[in-house]
Amino acid sequence: QVQLVESGGGLVQAGGSLRLSCAASGLPYRFSTYTMGWFRQAPGKERTFVAAISWSGGTPSYAGSVKGRFTLSRDNAKNTVYLQMNSLKPEDTAVYYCAANQRGVVAGTTNMYDYWGQGTQVTVSS
Repeated sequence: QVQLVESGGGLVQAGGSLRLSCAASGLPYRFSTYTMGWFRQAPGKERTFVAAISWSGGTPSYAGSVKGRFTLSRDNAKNTVYLQMNSLKPEDTAVYYCAANQRGVVAGTTNMYDYWGQGTQVTVSS
């Protein structure tokens, strides 16, 4: 069974930082062959793209709303991706989801991803 398990969410004041982790297991192929992405969803809102990194190890792609504040990285030896979130704002409050695909491209749409985690809550207070 494929599992993507997010961790690191919590409550933080505006301007603070959090580091999210996503640990993958049970993938049918090597973790290093998967594009990994992060999405988020606020209550009553659609799930939207945050960031993604290619299996090829290229430069990550970021949504305009988080560029310059969030940093995505991966550690293939640990089957884990990380999302370092700095200068957090109240509008960053959402459930954050980790996702994986093996299409070989960085994608910002949910239908391009095959596997999803259960999400971790991030709440930023003002």
